[in-house]
Amino acid sequence: MKPITAFGPDFPFAFDEWLAHPAGLGEIPEARLGEEIGIVGAGMAGMVVAYELMKLGLKPVMYEAGRIGGRLRSQRFAGADEEIVAELGGMRFPESSTAFWHYVNLLGLESRPFPNPLTEAAGSTVVDLESRKHYARTIDDLPSIFQEVSDAWDTALKTSVPFDALQQAIAAKDAKRVRELWTPMIEQWDERTFYDFVTSSKSFSELTFRHREIFGQVGFGTGGWDSDFPNSMVEILRVNATACDDNQHFIYGGAERVPADLWRHSPENMKHWPPGTSLQDLHQGAPNPAAKHIVRDERGRLEITDQWGDCKSFDAVVTTTQSWLLTTSIDVSEELFSQKMWMALDRTRYMQSSKTFVMVRRPFWKDIDPATGQHRMSMTLTDRLTRGTYLFDLGDDKPGVICLTYTWMSDAMKMLPLDVEKRVDLSLAALKKIYPELNLEAEIIGEPITVSWEDDPNFLGAFKGALPGHYRYNQRMYSHFMQGLMPPAERGIFIAGDDVSWTPGWVEGAVQTALNAVWGVMTHLGGHTPEQNPGPGDVYGEFGPVKLKN
Repeated sequence: MKPITAFGPDFPFAFDEWLAHPAGLGEIPEARLGEEIGIVGAGMAGMVVAYELMKLGLKPVMYEAGRIGGRLRSQRFAGADEEIVAELGGMRFPESSTAFWHYVNLLGLESRPFPNPLTEAAGSTVVDLESRKHYARTIDDLPSIFQEVSDAWDTALKTSVPFDALQQAIAAKDAKRVRELWTPMIEQWDERTFYDFVTSSKSFSELTFRHREIFGQVGFGTGGWDSDFPNSMVEILRVNATACDDNQHFIYGGAERVPADLWRHSPENMKHWPPGTSLQDLHQGAPNPAAKHIVRDERGRLEITDQWGDCKSFDAVVTTTQSWLLTTSIDVSEELFSQKMWMALDRTRYMQSSKTFVMVRRPFWKDIDPATGQHRMSMTLTDRLTRGTYLFDLGDDKPGVICLTYTWMSDAMKMLPLDVEKRVDLSLAALKKIYPELNLEAEIIGEPITVSWEDDPNFLGAFKGALPGHYRYNQRMYSHFMQGLMPPAERGIFIAGDDVSWTPGWVEGAVQTALNAVWGVMTHLGGHTPEQNPGPGDVYGEFGPVKLKN
């Protein structure tokens, strides 16, 4: 079978092939070359939109309320080399995210296997549940109940839905077959939770509550699943069908380098602009300040007013912020979206998440304890408040980085009111109970770094987690770039970002919706794709997401 990519399943379109085609993405009418396009947000979605529109010969005008990168936020430890960072946002990227990797490879950035539990990159894993510690290099080293849980999950996927057939169709990029298999799965599981799927599956129902508890606490692949238990099951099926939890890597030096380097990169085969031009050049060094108002002006153009009162008008605008910010941080004229679209944007449900990082003198965890023959410390999954602890080895001659705690939802809310010192103290106390002989405090250097995404006014949460019944909202948001049948008053403003996508929390969704918006802007201005390289909008009528009835 060919490698699985993020080919659908809701919209089975090969974005990676569209990007790589030698004919390019399309053309803009000559009279419109150099025209300004407003882009709100300089995260990965905004940067991809800006970069590709610049290649087409347009002039992106970017607005940013914080820093370039959005939730690809890599914070350097004070005084350390530039590659010693805390990955506060997206940090693990599956090989199946081929549109994202198009840009990583274009920029020549280095990646390394992510130290997920029970992987070779982790070295070893400790599972600590109910004060019982289990050391493992592979799943075979764990008590049999863990293998039973893993087998039950695999069996549930393969017997409750046509999972293997769907993955085969995705790998083959067989759009018709993907659509044929996926549509009944949406109809069956959109309004049912992940936990419902687990408990109603024959493989889990034959086991005990303890098995389901272990699955929720530590899971398999990237960690515990219980924070996702309330979500719609179709969201979980997408993640698994497109191998988002498999073969993950991190970007050496920080994921923020991808949008930051796109900002400075001059593309080849660029229209209109002189060779060597970058987005940074077109902005005289920095994006515009935060957008505060978006309205339709008296000439019918879209007017953006920034936080200092400067106004610019555009024939097209792309917003890439999290959807709630269109009502809380940016005053967007109500007439620009239909009421059904406003409902979808407002009903987006964001998940809380917190992380706390420390820098240590060296990757000491690789040392072997002569008394036990085990690593001094391991990637750790636990039911204690730290939940997941990840160890980043950047080389024996460099400091190491430890993500002391990576938590979601109610576990993240426990951290929300606490300052960074208290978060570190609590994490160290929890880890001391797992590693009583380890003096972790003595290994730490520099200042710790932490984040709670729900406490950031520019984000209000980590990413979308669709609840049962939210498919229709997602379908409206994702389809918004197809504006041919919209009233004129609603045309010209496009939305993009991972919360608009079908795969929230995965940067591939940000990239794919950004490319949808590029097609939307191009056609809105009278441009078109090459005949030999049709874009997402050209095939949307045949393969676009289904509309559920009733």
